[in-house]
Amino acid sequence: MTDARVRRQRVIADLLRQEAIASQEEVTERLAAAGFEVTQATVSRDLDQLGAVKVKRGGTLRYMLPGEIGDSDWAASRLGRIFGEWVLSVETAGALLVLKTPPGSAHIVGVALDQAKLAEVAGTICGDDTLFVALKDEVVPAAMATRFRKLIRNES
Repeated sequence: MTDARVRRQRVIADLLRQEAIASQEEVTERLAAAGFEVTQATVSRDLDQLGAVKVKRGGTLRYMLPGEIGDSDWAASRLGRIFGEWVLSVETAGALLVLKTPPGSAHIVGVALDQAKLAEVAGTICGDDTLFVALKDEVVPAAMATRFRKLIRNES
């Protein structure tokens, strides 16, 4: 990482800890006030690299860093975002779920599932555009498929 990026990300992290910032535009404005000239795309990459996610707290949305929210909150929020962006479909196949993604994207979803450490999931196997999710014995595949489909639609 360049020194400029490290300094900029440090400022972003400090801003997110100090105030409720709900949009990338707000981050861009605060950085400009601090002397950094950046694009929204740069801010988007910085937020992603910092692991910042939007979380609803006290009825308002704001960006938060992983250390500020519980691990399960962060993993669930990240999983929902990734499912919404990358999972095209969820089907049951015995005790497995089969998730379809765009070509070359199954590993993105697989890593997020592994990091979320869902109690219902025994493990994952990723191909290029297909992900197999092995469920634990007591889990009803249809119920888990419904839960995953809700993540795709950003429902709770």
